[in-house]
Amino acid sequence: MGIIGGIWLAVLGILAVPSLIISKRPDAKELIDKVAPYQGWIGAISALWGVWLVISSLLNLSWLGDYPIYWITYLANALLLLALGILLGVSVLRTFTRNEQALAKLDETVKKLSPYQGNLGIAAIIVGIWMIISNFIWL
Repeated sequence: MGIIGGIWLAVLGILAVPSLIISKRPDAKELIDKVAPYQGWIGAISALWGVWLVISSLLNLSWLGDYPIYWITYLANALLLLALGILLGVSVLRTFTRNEQALAKLDETVKKLSPYQGNLGIAAIIVGIWMIISNFIWL
């Protein structure tokens, strides 16, 4: 997790809800516009990283008893990376396969997740900030 993971997740959240961020801070538009062209690749990398972290969190389920806040944060990070990664990286992820069933499943997943994109983006920003702050708490 750490600072880099928190920053990555917060940026992913910002890319998911740019209109909300710009309405609160109009000066952020310039920065968001610089990152937006890479949104597809950021999303695809996040989705793949999210899959790995979900598997890792399930393999390390014993952390839940010893470090519950850390494990919950780890799982939340993984699920947000996966969900937002799919939503923002769908155009790039579609190029990874030609299998019609896989593409149909990807489209179905995007259709299910799309109504929640704003909430997922806000959650990603909050969890990302928490990851950055908690890194200093648990040094």
